[in-house]
Amino acid sequence: MGIRDDQLLPRTLDLMILQSVEAGPLHGYAIMEAIWSRSGELFRVEEGALYPALHRLQLKGWLGAEWGLSEANRRAKYYRLMAAGRKQLARERAQWQRLVLGMARMLKPS
Repeated sequence: MGIRDDQLLPRTLDLMILQSVEAGPLHGYAIMEAIWSRSGELFRVEEGALYPALHRLQLKGWLGAEWGLSEANRRAKYYRLMAAGRKQLARERAQWQRLVLGMARMLKPS
């Protein structure tokens, strides 16, 4: 059973989106699939959470978007990482690495 987007810690979704588009532009459905597959089918993001997050990240200047054709030859909006988004991704990664390290230390038996 996967973890739904409403069970994620704050700002986790932003990090997963930024990480997903780091290698190149993706449309919304492909971002959902990337998060699902890259997390080992642990994190399930629904459209109702993804699209508002994509819009929010665009407003922050972290993502850019343009219309194109999907693999199924359908019109789709493709999201790409902007320079500010690349910097934010680096900051978010560093924060999560510190958090994971701290939790690993806390979870060690005494």
